Amino acid sequence: MNTAEKLARYVLPTYSRFSVSPVRGEGTLLWDADGKRYLDFCSGLATCTLGHGDNALSRAIARQAGDLIHCCNLYQIDKQAELAECLVEECLELQGRVFFSNSGAESNDGLVKLARRFGRARTGDKAESRHEIITFHQSFHGRTLGGIAATAQSKVKEGFDPLLPGFHHSPLNDLESLASAIGPATCAIMLEPIQGEGGIHLATPEFLRGVQDLCEQKDLLLLLDEVQCGLGRTGNMAGWRSIEPSLTPDAVSWAKGLGGGFPVGAFWVSDRLTSQNKPLFELLGTGSHGSTFGGSPLACAAAQAVLREVIDNDLPQRATLHGQTIRATVEGWQHQAITEVRGKGLLLGVGLQAAAFDAPEGTPASIHLSKELAKSGLLAPPAGPDTVRLMPPLTVSEEEIHEALGIFRHTLDQLCN
Repeated sequence: MNTAEKLARYVLPTYSRFSVSPVRGEGTLLWDADGKRYLDFCSGLATCTLGHGDNALSRAIARQAGDLIHCCNLYQIDKQAELAECLVEECLELQGRVFFSNSGAESNDGLVKLARRFGRARTGDKAESRHEIITFHQSFHGRTLGGIAATAQSKVKEGFDPLLPGFHHSPLNDLESLASAIGPATCAIMLEPIQGEGGIHLATPEFLRGVQDLCEQKDLLLLLDEVQCGLGRTGNMAGWRSIEPSLTPDAVSWAKGLGGGFPVGAFWVSDRLTSQNKPLFELLGTGSHGSTFGGSPLACAAAQAVLREVIDNDLPQRATLHGQTIRATVEGWQHQAITEVRGKGLLLGVGLQAAAFDAPEGTPASIHLSKELAKSGLLAPPAGPDTVRLMPPLTVSEEEIHEALGIFRHTLDQLCN
């Protein structure tokens, strides 16, 4: 049996997989078992920050694996302390505390638990505690029960009732609707500054400032999901600052690019004083949260290697410049099949005009285009029915960008003629 046959026989069919089977990588390039070469502008869905192969990440993993792979969180882990310091002092430059998890979904569940503790602390032991969180249409916050309840996309919820209660969804960039959605039970507002899986939709600076004002007026937590947009990809280590630098969140979640492909997640909680005159992070004290594998020596060594490369080599600035090149080139085509380019840095979405494609019946334009691009050697994943994402490693070269855009343009022309 080949790989596709074994996957079909032994693995749950939870993914609709493309017919690409990478076995080796180097930088921005991947190869399959037959030696076919691909430009990877998927990056494991904005995860492989440094690309593939022999790099600072793979070398750090090898070194740490020889010393110590795992240690229980009942003991003090030096690599965890070093990584937390880097996240607080160099990435956010905001004081607070960090919890380490294994994924973005777990990190976002941590934000939900923080919000509920905050709401409970505000009302004491009353049954009518504040526990409701407002999220936004087209959002995506993970595949756990908490994550799908928070996500405002019906397709991820189907068949999993009853969902975790306490979530309300509002249109992104609509302050009036958001204000009307806030009620006595609301304790937090949770959003992605740049929605990834929902199609690369940006919160506007005005909206972000308005959200912060509402949180201050109503004593709500401002929670930012930066699982896909954080840690350099959008041109800033704090993704929201690439849109609105003045924003000050109460908590932020990370994963994906944090480990550069190694599974690690985290969330940060501010030290700002609550109405009880205690630091916010104290709401998650001893015994309130935990993870067997979160913050292991191996995971933290991997993440620290990634962050050092990103910070020391100013990869956010490279992401900004490369993103400008991609945007200017694609917009300059004025192609009939393209409606717009959305995003920041190297988290970009190309909007598609579905009517311009001769796609098979029932196949969205984004999936049809992604399949054809893969046949031509470019991996660019869909995001919804009418958006294809361009998310190469932050180490991508200018030459690779031009090659990828050449494939993109040629494939569009072939499909639309």
